[in-house]
Amino acid sequence: MSLLDDALYMVDLRNTDLRAPTIATKWNIGNSTVKDHRQKLGIKARPVTAAPKDATGESEEHRPDGSADYTRYSETPWGYEDHRAFIRSKGQDPDKVTFTWGLTTRPGGGFWNKLNNVRPIAGAAAEEASDIDLPALYAEVARTQHSPKLVQESGKTAIVVWADMQLGKVGGRGDTAGLIERLAEKRAALEVYLTENNISSTVFIDAGDPIEGFENVAAQMFTNDLSLPQQVDMAAVEMWKTLALMATFGDVEAIAVPSNHGAWRAGKQSLGKPSDDWGISIQKRLKFQSELMGLPVTFHKPGDWDESVAVDIRGTKVGVHHGHQSPCDQMPKWWAGQQHGAQATADADVLVTGHYHHLRVQPTGRSQRTGKSKWWLQAPTLDNGSDWYRNVAGDDSDPGLLVFQINDEGFDLQSLAVL
Repeated sequence: MSLLDDALYMVDLRNTDLRAPTIATKWNIGNSTVKDHRQKLGIKARPVTAAPKDATGESEEHRPDGSADYTRYSETPWGYEDHRAFIRSKGQDPDKVTFTWGLTTRPGGGFWNKLNNVRPIAGAAAEEASDIDLPALYAEVARTQHSPKLVQESGKTAIVVWADMQLGKVGGRGDTAGLIERLAEKRAALEVYLTENNISSTVFIDAGDPIEGFENVAAQMFTNDLSLPQQVDMAAVEMWKTLALMATFGDVEAIAVPSNHGAWRAGKQSLGKPSDDWGISIQKRLKFQSELMGLPVTFHKPGDWDESVAVDIRGTKVGVHHGHQSPCDQMPKWWAGQQHGAQATADADVLVTGHYHHLRVQPTGRSQRTGKSKWWLQAPTLDNGSDWYRNVAGDDSDPGLLVFQINDEGFDLQSLAVL
């Protein structure tokens, strides 16, 4: 079926306030396709409105999609902060728009300062409306006071699996404000769990997808309520709060792995190495701040060209992989193949994955080293819901925080809980 048979697309074509690039982005087609369709139907877009240039060459242009260009004269050239001040003078918050800037020399003396494509960041208005507090990681660190609890060595280490937060995503379970409230509830439940079980050391696993991103599906451009920088900032803050809590119970091992939502991407294509990942970048900043504060946290991540890692916890090897390189039901086969290829998780006793947004606990294979069953633990999600999957498959699962313990005997299946 042609797009011209789609009634909603035809409404957009006939809306003369919408420019071709706006329609093209929404429908994931080229600008030229939109222009060809309009020409075929005899539809002419409304011309942009531009203020006439004055004697100094000043001008401004406003487009229907909300973006604008400005040219302003000055005797001395403007810098970055001057352009931000100008944006404020126009009634906009410079932190909530994107823009480019430059200048040219005016033949009669002075300079033309050019501020181009001033455009509101997607989701900025929604963020302001919900009054979400978005402190920078550094501000949150400055508020952190490390007060270790007097916990005796118990011979038990708690593993906390922080999976698929996908910060910035809006879904059936709510928006970012709802997610932050849910994460606060999970931390409160985690503190109770660690206290009641007399835990003296912990492992924090970022199983991937800490942010939602904008390169997975076109809808993210319209449904996300945080910009990419805000997603990264808030994800770092939420993980810092959790690490700071866990550090009060003793030493922490922190593990992070690359993931599909965290990857540096252009559309469906990944760019760079597996380590070029927002989750890995967040971990580096958490490591830097942790070392400054002297928190008892040791950080682990895969090599630059790897996507999985294994860490020894009380003699039990815990492997971590996001899960996006295999269909869910084929994960045991994927894990077996890792042994054949001598990969990081080959000799792991426990494999932890995220990605599939539901809990799954499955014995698979046997360790040649210990003689015990190996266990695959698929973690539930923390996110706001995958409505596209629910609409296709009719299935959904509750969000949760997976925790379990490892003692000197190995993985303690009875300790497993979803908070």
